[in-house]
Amino acid sequence: MSDSASDSSAVHSNQMTGADALVRMLQANNVTHMFGLCGDTTLPFYDSLSRLDHGITHILTRDERHAGYMADGYARVTGKPGVCEGPSGGGATYILPGVVEANESSIPILAITTDVATTSRGKYPLTELDQEALFRPLTKWNASLDEASRLPAMVRKAFRSMTTGTPGAAHLALPFNTQKATLNPDEVWADERHGSFPAEPRMAPDPAAISAAAEALIGAKRAVAVCGGGPVISGAEAELRALAGLFNMPISTTVSGQGSVAETDPLAVGVVGSNGASPATKSVVDEADLVLFIGCRAGSVTTERWRSPKPGTPIIHIDSDPEVIGANYATEVAINADAKLALAALVKDLLQRSDLPDFDGAARAATAWTNKLAAFEPLANSSETPIRPERVIATLQHLLPQDAIIVADPGTPCPYFSAHYRWPTAGRNFITNRAHGALGYALAASMGAHVGRPEAKTVAVMGDGSFGFCCGEFETIVRHNMPITSIVFSNATYGWIKAGQDSGFGKRYYNVDFNRTDHAAVASAFGVRSWTVREPSELAAALTEALAHDGPTLVDVISQPLHEAAAPVSEWVA
Repeated sequence: MSDSASDSSAVHSNQMTGADALVRMLQANNVTHMFGLCGDTTLPFYDSLSRLDHGITHILTRDERHAGYMADGYARVTGKPGVCEGPSGGGATYILPGVVEANESSIPILAITTDVATTSRGKYPLTELDQEALFRPLTKWNASLDEASRLPAMVRKAFRSMTTGTPGAAHLALPFNTQKATLNPDEVWADERHGSFPAEPRMAPDPAAISAAAEALIGAKRAVAVCGGGPVISGAEAELRALAGLFNMPISTTVSGQGSVAETDPLAVGVVGSNGASPATKSVVDEADLVLFIGCRAGSVTTERWRSPKPGTPIIHIDSDPEVIGANYATEVAINADAKLALAALVKDLLQRSDLPDFDGAARAATAWTNKLAAFEPLANSSETPIRPERVIATLQHLLPQDAIIVADPGTPCPYFSAHYRWPTAGRNFITNRAHGALGYALAASMGAHVGRPEAKTVAVMGDGSFGFCCGEFETIVRHNMPITSIVFSNATYGWIKAGQDSGFGKRYYNVDFNRTDHAAVASAFGVRSWTVREPSELAAALTEALAHDGPTLVDVISQPLHEAAAPVSEWVA
């Protein structure tokens, strides 16, 4: 008998180790994929993953930050909590960016960080860190599993917290000795409702608030809906469209809210706010006599620093988080509820009424798109070099299937795709990290999205600044032969910051430029099939070949920097 077999047989038949129990709890919560990186404190957990039959695919990443981003992308396309893990010390600190981005974006991910033994605390063991204190301000729920007997209940609480109410991230610290301690396996069970989000039962709206909202809408003449990420997270696309159809009401979205409605829908205005909007879409909000915020925080970008809609505009606000409602605008009607239930209740109320007003939404949306396209199309057809980002967007719009997933980093990709790529279907097809906007997100999140929805073509779009943050994960992509196409806007600068220095600081460019990298050569060294494109006339052929390839690909586009471009950003930080 092997040593490992002897160790496992030492556990009594009516007991299991904490590490085994954690694996079984993840299995019971319908976890099928996990992203993470090994470490000393993780050895018992990895041994359990190795020994047990659990059906969980573990994807080894090259650092913990990207494990968090992968879990985020996975959760967004599957509607299931994403799971990431890492060891103590540096592993716990590296995984933080993924946790905070998901939490602030209302995306449930569970970060499991193993830890030194509780008996070693205070004795200066290597990698000691107060993990519970570290994660407390960055998660919806967080705990250290110091007693094996409490592990099943705490894991249940983590999944319940992540998926109910406003979804968010959870963290579990798992000390080394808890992993090896034993507990009663009868406690290992899960509530199946918490294996997806939003979990049932959802938060229902107050009937009085629904009635008040209906009255306010009936009294308006030029109302508009502004949708944040809430309708997509809630799966409220059909209810939103039904409500808008009753009034011929235009529907606008934030960047995070893209997918609330197909942008080819006659009532769709497109993105509003300082990142990705245009004067034409801004005017739809500014001219409104009532704004319906749905699952939207009405933050600085969405409202152009709280100037659009104009202060004093009557507001109806639907959100599952009561802290959001009324935080930035005086609110006429507050509906603290799940977006899907609130919109369904509004539709039901309004169907019992007559003489509903017509908000002229289709005409207002058509005017907005006509004006946007008039400015976009000459740039999209431009043969200038360096290549204009608009040309890349237009080419992809022509080549990609309707169900493609595009994951965009901040900087050049986010505003251009938000403004100009016209999403043909509702639902989650566009992912970008709008909570904290860290560079290097798109590549890892695209990997999580591919794992969660492998039948869809996934494209990761980044600037060359972002490429430097994440290129190690190309090894992971190649190891798993993920057919993701990466596109790099190569302009040898941190473009967003340089554009801010250009517009607000007298063109005093300081410490924003760097040497150009041969991104195609770097990706090729990892085993990624790659192209470099310098001429607009070569772009379509290269992208066509890259998208058709059955493995990982990269197209390095020598492109115009933001400070020289017609970027769809209404103002830079000045």
